[in-house]
Amino acid sequence: MDKKTRIILDTLDEMFPEARAELDFTTPYELLIATVLSAQCTDVRVNLITRELFKEADKPEAMVALGIPRIRELIRTCGMFQMKSRYLFELSRILVTEFDSRVPETVETLMTLPGVGRKTANVVVSNAFGVPAIAVDTHVFRVANRLGLARAREVLGTEEALMARVPRERWTKLHHQLIFLGRRICKARNPLCGECPLQDECDDYLKRSLE
Repeated sequence: MDKKTRIILDTLDEMFPEARAELDFTTPYELLIATVLSAQCTDVRVNLITRELFKEADKPEAMVALGIPRIRELIRTCGMFQMKSRYLFELSRILVTEFDSRVPETVETLMTLPGVGRKTANVVVSNAFGVPAIAVDTHVFRVANRLGLARAREVLGTEEALMARVPRERWTKLHHQLIFLGRRICKARNPLCGECPLQDECDDYLKRSLE
């Protein structure tokens, strides 16, 4: 591991030692549902929605029994709720009919489910099953490329760059730490660079300071 990466990881450990998933869940299925809902929606909003949704359907069979109209009603305050209600119903139906109601434990199999992309699959395997993974959302993509941990124009390239640069046992923790940094300091607009302990290691900050 190069010096820059080590400094960034050590600093992130000091800044966010307890970084973890901020979605509320108790089972792999609940995490899968919450993560699908989290697209274009804040974790705070998703937690409010799932608090009520899981009272009626915290298992695939129960979600299927609800039907799309009731699911849609329960998740109405979520972005893209029309499409997501179909995703929740269909992926739950497939889990019941093809997976004995169990959430698959591999990224590849998870990605065969409706509404489940690579980011969602990585979140589930890492947080529900303890498989090291780096889920690249908008925060991870932005922060990793600003810092210079990656130099990629798309999500998969960013994921591959981080996996090549960072030890496997740190992947999941780094994912959470980069999200925390992105939400609290390295914001999409008006990043709080003056408050960031990583400014001396940040390619984007150093580049702008020379302009």
